[in-house]
Amino acid sequence: MAFDTENREALSESLARVRARTRELAAPLSAEDMQSQAMPDASPAKWHLAHTTWFFDEFILRPAGVAPEAPEDARYLFNSYYEAVGDRHARPQRGLITRPTVAEILSWRDRVDEALARFFVEAGAKALAPLASLIELGLNHEEQHQELLLMDVLALFALHPGAPAYRNDLPAVAGGVNRPAGWIAHAGGLIEIGAPTAGFAFDCERPRQKVWLEPFSLANRLVTNGEWQAFMDDGGYQQPSHWLSDGWDWAQREGWRAPAYWERLDDQWTCRSLAGREPINPDAPVCHISLFEADAYARWAGARLPTEAEWEAVASSRPNTGNFLEAGYLRPTPALGDQLFGDVWEWTASAYAPYRGFAPAAGAVGEYNGKFMSGRNVLRGGACVTPAPHMRASYRNFYEPHQRWMFSGLRLAKDCA
Repeated sequence: MAFDTENREALSESLARVRARTRELAAPLSAEDMQSQAMPDASPAKWHLAHTTWFFDEFILRPAGVAPEAPEDARYLFNSYYEAVGDRHARPQRGLITRPTVAEILSWRDRVDEALARFFVEAGAKALAPLASLIELGLNHEEQHQELLLMDVLALFALHPGAPAYRNDLPAVAGGVNRPAGWIAHAGGLIEIGAPTAGFAFDCERPRQKVWLEPFSLANRLVTNGEWQAFMDDGGYQQPSHWLSDGWDWAQREGWRAPAYWERLDDQWTCRSLAGREPINPDAPVCHISLFEADAYARWAGARLPTEAEWEAVASSRPNTGNFLEAGYLRPTPALGDQLFGDVWEWTASAYAPYRGFAPAAGAVGEYNGKFMSGRNVLRGGACVTPAPHMRASYRNFYEPHQRWMFSGLRLAKDCA
């Protein structure tokens, strides 16, 4: 495709919008908030601000010879996992990086944003065209970090005895209609999954391919908090027969008795959210559960988790609408209809593995996804902290089976005769 004035302007506008949103998401945080790291899996908000700046500095501006002055040791401190770029600071110790300060990182972001804006104006179409896909990757990469920033803030605030809110002005979540779950039947057969050739997608979503499915049904809504409490009340966390062996070991070792961030206060279950401590809404989707918990619940319920191909087969014909970041709730809300997107990432039974014909990109960006295709499961559908433009039916998120700090829930599936 020719790189003309129209797509140059569209890409420039997207860049300005995405970069501004990251600053907006960090704005409610103090410098002390932005410095702290809740656990080795999380990162400080300050690091997210720096790393997303490093990405454009490292892969766009530096090769073009127009990178502004960066903080000392920025290439080492804010490289995440790109071995081809060089050594990097250990992830579990990111919260110990007190220099550069938040103010210095924000100043660097401003310089990088100004350099990017100049580059779009001054560079010719011939120079910009080969970088368009890399810039688009950078935008989607930053949207991923917007979600991670909110996940990591919640993990941090959940450790505070005072249960602080990330924001005190988030809209209240109303109760829903406690309707029984129904089923969306699918005849199975030969289907196609994966991203089409045109348009942006991460490398792990391609190539598009054919998959055979047996007839199945997918629940028309997510499992709710109220249903999860029934699982808990029935001894779901105490019955090893529901659990995979690894999951049972994790649950016993970590003392799991409820989803992450749930607390029992005055004979009532509450949860920590980005709005602070709130009573459990029985009609909202259950959130912050591991694959092991999701799988145990599905067994208890006489169902199973869907495969990612089953999920995509149904979702590809549904509108990409739901409770995303832009809705402003920043926590799950009761579903209004048969939606397949938003609220929580949905665990699937599928291992995060390459599609047939997968090949990583050349250079350092080839490390983006392929190197993580082991020991993780796929999640689908997006969450209440996922930017809406970031989501599509083919999107493959992935986490380790024991992890719970992301906005993760489940939707049931079952076989059909």
